[in-house]
Amino acid sequence: MNTIVQFMKRHYKIVLLVLALSVGLWSFIPKDKNDPEKDKLLIELLTYVIEKGHYSPAQIDDTFSKGVYKDYITALDPSKRFFLQSDIDEFSKYETQIDDQINNKQLTFFDLTYTRLIKRMKESESYYKAALENPIDYSVNEDIDTDYEKAPYSKNVSDLKERWRKQVKLSTLSSLVEKQKIQEDIQKNKNKSPEERLKEYRLKMGDKLTPELEKKFQESIAKTENDAPKTFEQLEKETRESTLKSLNENFTFISKELDRSDWFSVYVNAIASRFDPHTSYFAPDEKERFDVSMSGKLEGIGARLQKKNDFTEITELISGGPAWRGKELEAGDVVLKVAQGDSDPVDVVGMRLDDVVKKIKGPKGTEVRLTVKKTDGSLKVISIIRDEVEIEETYAKSSVVEKNGVKYGIIYLPKFYIDFENKDSRDAGKDVAQEVARLKSEGVQGIIVDVRDNGGGSLKTVVDIGGLFIEQGPIVQIKSAAGKREVLYDKDAKVEWDGPLVIMTNEFSASASEILAAAMQDYKRAVILGSKQTYGKGTVQNVIDLNQFVRGNNLGDLGALKTTTQKFYRINGGSTQLEGVSSDIVMPDSYAYLKMGERDVDNAMPWDKIEAADYKLWNKATNYDLAIQNSKKRIASNPQMNLIDDNARWRQARNEENVYSLQIDKFKQEQKKLEETNKKYKSIADYTNSFKFKSLPYEEEQMKTDVTLKEKRERWHESLSKDIYIEEAIHVLDDLQSGNTKKALTTKLKKEKVIKS
Repeated sequence: MNTIVQFMKRHYKIVLLVLALSVGLWSFIPKDKNDPEKDKLLIELLTYVIEKGHYSPAQIDDTFSKGVYKDYITALDPSKRFFLQSDIDEFSKYETQIDDQINNKQLTFFDLTYTRLIKRMKESESYYKAALENPIDYSVNEDIDTDYEKAPYSKNVSDLKERWRKQVKLSTLSSLVEKQKIQEDIQKNKNKSPEERLKEYRLKMGDKLTPELEKKFQESIAKTENDAPKTFEQLEKETRESTLKSLNENFTFISKELDRSDWFSVYVNAIASRFDPHTSYFAPDEKERFDVSMSGKLEGIGARLQKKNDFTEITELISGGPAWRGKELEAGDVVLKVAQGDSDPVDVVGMRLDDVVKKIKGPKGTEVRLTVKKTDGSLKVISIIRDEVEIEETYAKSSVVEKNGVKYGIIYLPKFYIDFENKDSRDAGKDVAQEVARLKSEGVQGIIVDVRDNGGGSLKTVVDIGGLFIEQGPIVQIKSAAGKREVLYDKDAKVEWDGPLVIMTNEFSASASEILAAAMQDYKRAVILGSKQTYGKGTVQNVIDLNQFVRGNNLGDLGALKTTTQKFYRINGGSTQLEGVSSDIVMPDSYAYLKMGERDVDNAMPWDKIEAADYKLWNKATNYDLAIQNSKKRIASNPQMNLIDDNARWRQARNEENVYSLQIDKFKQEQKKLEETNKKYKSIADYTNSFKFKSLPYEEEQMKTDVTLKEKRERWHESLSKDIYIEEAIHVLDDLQSGNTKKALTTKLKKEKVIKS
């Protein structure tokens, strides 16, 4: 990801051309949010900017039209539970006409599909309500195929009702069987004390156990202590009622939370994403959420909200935020009214969640007053002064671990974050540099940088982070649509860390994560440990504010476009596109055989290669090849690793099984068979390594007063202690130590031990 400023600088001629044309093209600006004229404007603006700014824009023709049609219809009705075959027959007339509709600024196809979808959704409410109205007969020998992609559309309303009936039956059946199992467990444990049952629950849940779950379990014990077993009829009725409630909530959300503009965004994105998988339209609210995810901070009260029927509930307070500091607002509180400062409060019951959030968020230093219903039923007005809130989960964090008296450091980086608007704000580059300095002060002899599940972010921060581990030199190459090649360098000769280094990746490490891993691999600076290959996203996107192209815009925010403007390449010249980065040490993982990378997307951009940059291999590496060989031997002989690989193959096979029996006895047999197989793999989740992980001193000091931070770090350390991949990374760091260094360090530690004793 690059910044908008970089796009403007590199493609200023395109931007000026579009700006010049925009005066004549879009002189009339509609005011209504759902005005069709605004929609036409948006599509015209979007496609024009993509065609002029995209790295390799697709031709908007019949082939393009077919792709948009397929993606859009699938997005509207992925499980084929709304549209009839007659609807699809009517829609299909436009399959090769969407390109013409785009060029002629027509919305006939969208209007048709949108109005039909709303109509079908309203009709579907009666289908699931009818299916849940009376007791369900689970003795009938029938099944359901959940491979919706291959399933045909329903021929008529009767077929559609039957599809809903089976889907509803599967949902209630799985709930019913689970309720029966829970009840059986309760009866088996009647002779055990609540303390014994809680102890067993803790062992079963392990690191997944949170204080909230433990509290709920204790409440359920107390609630069911003297309860008589429920009859089949009672349980069956409960499952129908809970399923009905869930579906009603879902349909209420669709009808109240989503309007025409939301569905139009789906259509616009079906168009945008046909240029490539990473080109997309951000509606105004989505753009704001993107900015928050990239910077890791926002201005507001620091609370996470969720919708429950017509009510907005507080689900979590962000550690360090104003709501957390105030200690009055709590998770579980329901927001009834919102007031700005001394203004009259506004009733938010029944209001869209996005609109409630907008009223609660606001500039730093301003006051918001929330009228909330507490969990005990009392009403309370809480005044909060808004402030800048840092979302801690976004940022880099580190931990220290010891092996044979030698300290090693782990830096976890969830994304390559940056604040585009404030260069003085914290970013991933600065934060990782700080974590490296902190780990050095603790005397670590090796560092692991964990970018597993890191989807990328700012290109600048990758260069900054790569530069911490090498002398000055290239980190990544970029090629523009015009073929111009640019090399991004680390120009600082200082090396912040010259010791052993391991980069951990997996198949969800993408974009910026792949740049870092590829650069360190090409320099032979670090050992790359992880999945067979990373995600394979070798393209650069720019976020372009669409409002800049319209003069006299009194419409409001038009949103933004994220479009692919460049491709990046390794310093050895190869692209990471499609192929990703292959690990030096391949570790088996649960998703190894499932299709989920860039290479599995039908319109992904191709792999290619350019000239290599001028760079020198890192000459301070010790035991590099030996460490890799030792690791491969450990993995090959490790029964736990073999079990993980076996589980991955089983998951692949299970992923292709889509037929479920709706006859209760057969369904139970199927579930029992699955449970038996899962027992074989239970030790994967139960695995615990022999290492103890600790926070750095500055953080331990913070945790004395910050209970939330303490709880989060304890959970993280608990997960690290159950992580076989981290364990192997520590072994690799240990092998990377030179013989002389290890001997000298061991001697020093022995002397220190003698002195202390």
